[in-house]
Amino acid sequence: MKKLIVIFFLSFFSNIVWENLHSLLYSNYSGGLITQTILIRAALWDAVIIVLICLPFLYIDGLRKKSWLVIVFGVVIAIIIELYALDTGRWAYNAYMPIIPIIKIGLTPTIQLGVLAYLSFLFQRKLFNELT
Repeated sequence: MKKLIVIFFLSFFSNIVWENLHSLLYSNYSGGLITQTILIRAALWDAVIIVLICLPFLYIDGLRKKSWLVIVFGVVIAIIIELYALDTGRWAYNAYMPIIPIIKIGLTPTIQLGVLAYLSFLFQRKLFNELT
């Protein structure tokens, strides 16, 4: 349980930073301004998703040595979230968002969950002296 709590807090705080930085690449959230409350709520949900992504890698022996798959799962989940959010008008990008060709979604939100999940997972392993 301690490991999950560490992953949650690491991912929550790193997501707050990420959300604030890449919010400059969005034009709106549900047609309105992007507020600090919206960014904190997004960081909270991202932290919950990251904990769920990391969960099997903490408790399934075969996955512990394949922690790089955390990145893959994070990116796939982010792609699904972005496609849904753009399709439903939940948010919109501005002209500065780098767009991934073919799937036509933003680069920074696509890599966010994978990168921050992996970093949170690795830091947790280092904290508990589990790096191999």
